[in-house]
Amino acid sequence: MTQRDRQRIAAGLTEGLSYAEIARRLDRPTSTISREVGRNGGPGGYRPERAHRATERRARRGTPAPPPAAGSSGGTAGEAEYHLVEMAVGIGLPRMMARVLIGLWLCEAGRLTAAELTRRLKVSPASVSLAVGYLVQQGLIRRERDPRRRRDIYVFDDDAWHHSMVTSSRQTLEAAEVSKEAAEKVGLDTPVGRRLARGGAYLERIGLDTLESAERWRDLLS
Repeated sequence: MTQRDRQRIAAGLTEGLSYAEIARRLDRPTSTISREVGRNGGPGGYRPERAHRATERRARRGTPAPPPAAGSSGGTAGEAEYHLVEMAVGIGLPRMMARVLIGLWLCEAGRLTAAELTRRLKVSPASVSLAVGYLVQQGLIRRERDPRRRRDIYVFDDDAWHHSMVTSSRQTLEAAEVSKEAAEKVGLDTPVGRRLARGGAYLERIGLDTLESAERWRDLLS
């Protein structure tokens, strides 16, 4: 891999692109990008010049690559955090939001202040603020107020997945309702109207089924 390739990888990470998209742009396997980033600091610590020098040193000395996830507490924990973040990004969560979510999920208490998240992830307060706002809106974490210290605490508990599924289902049902209303306005006797009606019926069924399933299996979280 050339130094130019590594600069393009760094640019892609800064943009929040997935490994698959970076790999597509470089015409390389996704696994190559994943290994390259993982052995050179992880998504938050990847630096192209440093990665290039480290690769040259490893090639000369035949030394093994360092563990992924820069700043992690240890090999196993760091690898777990790294792979969980990549999993969250792979299913569509923006990278910073994924890092905050997984950081909360893996911390012992499951709760951190914005300042603690900033220190843990080594990012700006503005990045954390944007991420927690999004995650709270999606029901993935909740915000609690500490009245004594007048600060917010962000919490990830076992019920977070349930709240997230319920929030997602309700959004799907809202989309279904909008589609059905649009179908009636356009006209159910038109191709567009029929297409909108079919989409609305599908989204409605998915939303209702997901809500039912979320309630049925909620006990697994307790």
